[in-house]
Amino acid sequence: MQRHFHEELDALKQTLLAMGALVEDQIRRVMRALVERDDALARDVIERDQQVNAYDVEVDEKCVELLARYQPAASDLRFLTTTMKIVTDLERIGDQAVNIAQRALELNREPQLKPYIDLPRMAAKSQQMVKDSLDAFVAHDAGLARDVCARDSEVDALKEQVFRELLTFMMGDPKTIARALHLILVSRFLERVADHATNIAEMVVYMIEGKIVRHTLA
Repeated sequence: MQRHFHEELDALKQTLLAMGALVEDQIRRVMRALVERDDALARDVIERDQQVNAYDVEVDEKCVELLARYQPAASDLRFLTTTMKIVTDLERIGDQAVNIAQRALELNREPQLKPYIDLPRMAAKSQQMVKDSLDAFVAHDAGLARDVCARDSEVDALKEQVFRELLTFMMGDPKTIARALHLILVSRFLERVADHATNIAEMVVYMIEGKIVRHTLA
């Protein structure tokens, strides 16, 4: 029975990682859609969110089933409860990709306001945080998880930089306000991606060490 349980845990982990890979790809693709002004790619990101949601339901239901059937304790229990929280954050990262895709479709109707420099940097940092938080989960690496949490401030700083620059555009020319607001929203969505990656990393520390570190890590 114990062998079957751990086989099912391994299968569950693989499903979670497949969802994580899809979510990372959604961020990559939506930023390409934004930078290259590609409506078709933006719509594809929105369409593929159905698969993200399907993974969310599948993982959640499997966790509940395993909790009920095996009533695990200690590290196995922490693994399952952590997985249930991680899948929620991954689903919300997928939602942020959809939000960005919708803003990209709006922005593509008008001339580009400015070259995109800081937004792709934000996206790259946020996406790497997602990847590293999942790598920490797989490798049971609390140090890497803590490093992810520390990087959240870098994304926050870029968001503030984007806001200040776009505010200058809006103050200089009211005709830029609508486009600038869309871009400010994109920066907020990317900041939330980093926040969700941080949540995952904090849960990884909990899974490994049994310590709740929410609101305590820098």
